[in-house]
Amino acid sequence: MSGKELLFHFKQELSNYSPEQLRYIPKEGVWSIGQMYDHIILVAHEYLDSAESCASLNEEQPLGKTRTGEQLMKAGGFPPVKIRLPDEMNAPPNNSDSQEQLASRLDELIGRLENWEAKVDLINPNYKVEHGGFGWLNAEEWLKLVEMHSRHHLRQKEELESYL
Repeated sequence: MSGKELLFHFKQELSNYSPEQLRYIPKEGVWSIGQMYDHIILVAHEYLDSAESCASLNEEQPLGKTRTGEQLMKAGGFPPVKIRLPDEMNAPPNNSDSQEQLASRLDELIGRLENWEAKVDLINPNYKVEHGGFGWLNAEEWLKLVEMHSRHHLRQKEELESYL
């Protein structure tokens, strides 16, 4: 599935949850389904911000990806393990959005992703922005991260649904 198809899938799945299910936190340290949606949307926008930054550059970056970044791109996705960010980067996502708000935010995100997919081939692949863990990524790689990150959360979605 493309990033856009995954985001459409997440949007369609929203209708499966009652407002209570969307906000249900099954135990301490575990997000609700709504929090997972919020996280996916926020991170995708951050990745698109970086793609946009690549497009605005006018100087090539000779540095490349870290070993982890190379492995990630070669594998085409995140490993099937839970990833916990450092506490300072791991604030709990918003848990108050309704289905309608999340659907609207997903629509906005899908539109933004479509916009960048249409012009990514016009961006010099040597215009790069640094990712804290993966190294220097170009606009195309930032767009790939939207898909890889969203797909990674499909496993979390299944787990959270098992608590309902």
